[in-house]
Amino acid sequence: MSTLFGMIPVAEFKQFTDQQPAFKVLKPWWDVLAEYITIAMLMIGVFGCTLQVTQDKIICLPNHVPDGTTFTGASCEDFTKKRANASEPIGPSANQRMNGLKNNLDLQQYSYINQMCYETALHWYAKYFPYLVVIHTLIFMACTSFWFKFPGTSSKIEHFISILSKCFDSPWTTRAISEVSGDNQENAFLEKGYRRRKSSAPSETAELNPPGGSVSEKKVSESSPVSLLDKKEGEQAKALFEKVKKFRLHVEKGDILYTMYIRQTVLKVFKFLVIIAYNAALVSNISFIVPCTVRMEDMTGYDHFCCNHTKAHLFSKLAICYICFLGIYGMTCLYTLYWLFHRPLKEYSFQFARNETGISDIPDVKNDFAFMLHLIDQYDSLYSKRFAVFLSEVSEFRLKQINLSHEWTVDKLRQKLQTNAQGRLELHLFMLPGLPDTTFELNELQSLKLELLKDVTFPPSVTQLAQLQELTLINSPVKLSFTSLMFFREQLKVMTVKFDDIKDIPLWTYNLRGLEELHISGLFSPEMGRAGTLENLRELRNLKTLTLHSNISKLPPSVSDVAAHLQKLRIYNDGTKLVTLNNLKKLFSVQEVELINCNLERIPHAVFSLVNMQQLDLKDNQLQSIAEIISFQHCRKLVCLKLWHNHISSIPEHFRKLKTLEQLDLSHNRIEVLPSQLFQCSRLHTLDLSYNNIQVIPPGMGVLQSLQHFAISHNSLEALPNEIFFCKQLRVLKVGHNKLHRLSDRVSWLPLLSTLDLRGNPLQALPLEIGQCPVLKRSGLLVESSLYEALPLEIREKMEDQ
Repeated sequence: MSTLFGMIPVAEFKQFTDQQPAFKVLKPWWDVLAEYITIAMLMIGVFGCTLQVTQDKIICLPNHVPDGTTFTGASCEDFTKKRANASEPIGPSANQRMNGLKNNLDLQQYSYINQMCYETALHWYAKYFPYLVVIHTLIFMACTSFWFKFPGTSSKIEHFISILSKCFDSPWTTRAISEVSGDNQENAFLEKGYRRRKSSAPSETAELNPPGGSVSEKKVSESSPVSLLDKKEGEQAKALFEKVKKFRLHVEKGDILYTMYIRQTVLKVFKFLVIIAYNAALVSNISFIVPCTVRMEDMTGYDHFCCNHTKAHLFSKLAICYICFLGIYGMTCLYTLYWLFHRPLKEYSFQFARNETGISDIPDVKNDFAFMLHLIDQYDSLYSKRFAVFLSEVSEFRLKQINLSHEWTVDKLRQKLQTNAQGRLELHLFMLPGLPDTTFELNELQSLKLELLKDVTFPPSVTQLAQLQELTLINSPVKLSFTSLMFFREQLKVMTVKFDDIKDIPLWTYNLRGLEELHISGLFSPEMGRAGTLENLRELRNLKTLTLHSNISKLPPSVSDVAAHLQKLRIYNDGTKLVTLNNLKKLFSVQEVELINCNLERIPHAVFSLVNMQQLDLKDNQLQSIAEIISFQHCRKLVCLKLWHNHISSIPEHFRKLKTLEQLDLSHNRIEVLPSQLFQCSRLHTLDLSYNNIQVIPPGMGVLQSLQHFAISHNSLEALPNEIFFCKQLRVLKVGHNKLHRLSDRVSWLPLLSTLDLRGNPLQALPLEIGQCPVLKRSGLLVESSLYEALPLEIREKMEDQ
C-alpha cells in the first residue's frame, strides 16, 4: 500500500529507516524488533494524522445554564441525559426565547461555533496527538540509524561490511582451514622422518619418502595445479589480507562506534521515559464530550454549548495502543543498555574460532573492531569465524607460499644460481614476500642469501638441501621448526646475519654448534648495554671466525668462551670507542685480529699478549703515536701489520725489532720522515706508504730483497733512490702523484716489474730502458698518454698487450 487513506505517501518516511541491505548484519535482534515497533508506531501516527485532516470534527449543541451555575463537563453530561428524555423541556421557556434577528444563518452560525469550540475548548493533546506520535517515532528512527548516517561512523561501517562480505564469500577461507590442518600432519611426518634418518645409516634416508614419492614432490604435484587454477583467487585473497590489516590498524585506534551506539541508546531511553510519562498523564484528556463557552448570546441566544468530539473514542484507543508499543520499545532499549554494560564489548576473543578452525594464531581485537564483531555474533557467529581466517599470520603465510611457488618455479630459481666469492653455488633472493617452497628442490644449493624478505619460515622440507653450508640473512626475520633447527645445527658452516638492531637477530643463531664462521652486523640499543645478546656465543663450540659489525664499548665476555678454537676476530665499530679489551688477552689461539674504526688512540696493550697472532689490522682509528710498537717483538708470529687510515706522524726507530714482519701498511697517515731502520725488516714483501707527507726515501732500501709490492703514491718525493732498483723481486711499484721530474734508466734492473704507476708527476719523458722490462706491458704502465706516445714506436709495439 503506497499511501494511507490517499493522503500521506509512505515513501515520504522511508528515508528515515532506509539503510544499505548489507547493514543488517550489524543489527541485533533488539534493533530489528525496535525497527518493527517504530514502523507500527509510525503507522498509528500516520493513520491518526489522516483522520485528523480528513474527518476529525466537533459537533456542538446549545445548552441553557441557569444564572449562577458554573458550566462544566458535568453540565454537558446532564444535558445529554435530558436530550435522551424527550419529555423534559430543553432550553429556555417560550417566554425566554431569543428575540434576535432572523437572518437565515443557522447553518453558518453552528459551523462557526463548531470551529470556535474546536480551537478553544478541545484539549491540545486531543488535537495534536497523531502529530506527536509521528514526530516522536521519526526521532526514534533517526536515533536508531544515526550511526549509519554520521560521516565519522558510516565510513568505517561501510568499509567493514565490504571487507566482511568479501571474506565470508572468499573460497580461500575454507581452503585456509584445510591447508593448516594438512600442514600440521605433513610437519609431523617430516620431523619423525628426520629423526629416523639421523638415527639410522645414510643408506636408509629413503625412509623419509613415503610410498609414491617424497613429501616435497607430492606437495608440488598437488599444490601446483591448485595454484595455477586459483591464481586470481590467490591475488584477491592477498588483497583482502592487506585490507584487513589496514582496517584493523585504523579501527582499533578508537571507539567512536561504540561511543556513538551507547549515546544513541541512552538518548532513546531518556526520550522513552519522557514520552511514556506525559502520554500516560494526558491520555485521559481525549474526551468524547467537550464543554464549550462562546459569547454569542446576542446571535444565537446561547453562550454555552455541549460538543461531541467525533473521533475521540478512536483516538483514545490509538493512544492506548501507542503507549503499549512504546512500552515494548522502551524495554528493548533498556535491554540494549544492559547488553552494552554487563560485559566488556571493547574486547573480543577469537578463542572459539581458534578451537574450531585449528588456526591458533588468530589475535584478539579491541575497541571498535571488537564492538562490531560482537554485533556480528548477534546476527550470525559464522561471519566472525570466517573473518578470523584473514587475521591469521599462518593463513596469510600459506597463501603467500602458494603464490610464491607459482611465481618462482624451480627453473626460474635455478637461473638465479651464481658462484659467490667463497666458490659456493649461491641463491640470492631479494625483497620477496616470503621464501618459495620450490627453493627446497634445489638439491645442488650450497649458499642461501635472503635479503629484505618479510616473512620467512623454514619448514621441515629444508632437510632436502643436503649440500647447504652457508646462510645469509639481511634484515630478514626467520622462524624455524624443530626439524629445521636440528638440520641447521649439523649442516651450516658459515652464517651471516645483518639487522639494523642486533636484538632482531634470531636467537637460534647462537645455537648452531656446527658453525665455523659467524658474521654479525647490527647496532646495540642503549638499554641493552651494548653486550647483551652476545652472551650466548658460548654455545658455538666449533667457531673459528667471528666478525662483529656493531657499536660495542667492550668486548663481550662470551668471546673468551670460544678462545680455545677462535682463530679470527674482526670488530667493525663504526666510530664507537672500544674502551675495554681485557677479554682479548684470553684469546690465546687467535691468529688474525681486526679492530676497524674503534676510535682507538693507542695500540691496545691486550694485543701484545696474543703470542699466536699473525695479522693485526687497526684501520680507521685515531692512532697518533705507535711508540709502544716495540712490544710486538713478543708476537713472534706476526707477519702482517696494518696501521692505515690513522693519524700517525712518525715511525719509531725500534721498528727494526719486528724481524718477522712481511706486510706493513702505513698508508693514509701523516708521516713526514722515514727512519732508515724501517728497512731492517728484511722479510718485508709488501710495503705501502701511500697518502703521507714523505719527501725523501732514506738509504738502505736495497736490503729489502724480498720486496714485491712497494707503494708510495700521493707523497712529496722529488726523486727515487737508486737503491730501490736493487729490489730484484719487485713486481709492483706505485710512485704516482709525487714531484718526480725523471725516472732512472735503472728501471730496467727490475726484471719482474709488471705494474708501474707514474701518474701525476711532472715527468719530462720516460727512459727508453723502460722497454727492457720483460714483464711490463702497456696495461701495467700507468702514465699519461702523452708520455707514452713519446716513446719510440718499436718500444710501444713491444709493450702492447699480447
